[in-house]
Amino acid sequence: MPAARESLLDAARRALARRPWSAVRMVDVAASAGVSRQTLYNEFGSKDGLARALVRREADGYLAGVERALAGPAGASDRLTAAAEWTAAAARDSALVRAMLTGCWTERLPPPPLAAAPSASVVPAQRRADRPLPEPGDFVRIVRDRAAAVLAGPGATPDDTAVLLRSCELVVRLALSCVAAPPAEGGVAELVRAVLPRHVV
Repeated sequence: MPAARESLLDAARRALARRPWSAVRMVDVAASAGVSRQTLYNEFGSKDGLARALVRREADGYLAGVERALAGPAGASDRLTAAAEWTAAAARDSALVRAMLTGCWTERLPPPPLAAAPSASVVPAQRRADRPLPEPGDFVRIVRDRAAAVLAGPGATPDDTAVLLRSCELVVRLALSCVAAPPAEGGVAELVRAVLPRHVV
């Protein structure tokens, strides 16, 4: 039931925005989504299963946003800048994204580590959600590698690729520093553009 699953995840996200995860009740999430509590348990198995699925969806949404930022028609510098701005904005707008990228989980959020859990569920989406979540360093590598793969030209040499990987990692880490200590409006782009001319091939 993809529609019910998404409605339940939306309801869980809204509930988390209003109260700590420990105070979020499954019956309230189900009611908010307009489905039965049994449907909620059928989809996620438990509150921990719901938490893992919610965090997984936030991670997937963040990475999809990175892909959109990198897919634009602009040059490499502008696309890397867009990815950095997206990272800062996504972390500002979602406490879960911020926690995933920084490793700083608060008591308001589902408890980390959201490690893999055996699932008796037959729902494929839940089996995927039950896999281990990337650590902050994994997100750095994932975004760096995706950016380098998108931006590398067809005739890139190994040396060009190595420089591009370093430049992409620099931008990702700069964006994460802006998550921890947000600059003024427009500051992410200014910082990235100040650094990139010396590094992008």
